[in-house]
Amino acid sequence: MPLLSISSVTTPSYYYHYQKLNHRISASLVGLVGAKRAMVTASSSKSAGAFTTIKERVSFEKEIKKSKFIAIAGPISDEQSAFSFLSQVRDPRATHNCWAYKVGDQYRSNDDGEPSGTAGKPIHSAILSSGIDRVMVVVIRYFGGIKLGTGGLVRAYGGVTSECLRNAPTCVVKSKVPMGVEVPFDLLGILNHQLQSFQIEDIKQDYDTGKDGISMVTFKVDFDRAEKLEEAVKANCSRDLVFYKH
Repeated sequence: MPLLSISSVTTPSYYYHYQKLNHRISASLVGLVGAKRAMVTASSSKSAGAFTTIKERVSFEKEIKKSKFIAIAGPISDEQSAFSFLSQVRDPRATHNCWAYKVGDQYRSNDDGEPSGTAGKPIHSAILSSGIDRVMVVVIRYFGGIKLGTGGLVRAYGGVTSECLRNAPTCVVKSKVPMGVEVPFDLLGILNHQLQSFQIEDIKQDYDTGKDGISMVTFKVDFDRAEKLEEAVKANCSRDLVFYKH
């Protein structure tokens, strides 16, 4: 008896991975394929989801006790793009080029010669407070001759960062979750019909699975649509359903 199973397709950023929970859900569903059974497994990683980032590079300038502070923020995707952004906007003639970035749970910051914890950390704190992700902020300082003290520096670097991000145009980006389905050839039409209504991307079919009559279909779906897609597949491709979830 052929099985339809949604299984894991691992990627560096997002993955689907489930273990048994000994949880059985039975349903009397009038499926299109009668008594065929579906073993469906799925999950979402903690990094999957929607996040808010800025649409474009923005800047904010302020003079504080004769020192000029220029905050420049830009969208980034990873550490490599962060350092590429830094190399583009830093000014070697400035007294300091302090910075911080955040990509999901990953972040780094740098005081660039300012007293420890007075520049990079408040920049990072301002990023966290803004709720913006996948962003880097570089604050360039031209010293004006008057020392601000540690408290003054923290307020200056954190303040210009907050103002810069507050004025930045933002957008919400939905993460795409990779999924895979091992499906008998005679269920491909039903599966494809379900996929068409869920804004699926990167659909690929592999008939060389090593299993007679079985094809592997892989695709990506918005993280917040994955569960509904799973339910639709189960409802239309099974009568007696066994669902293991972790």
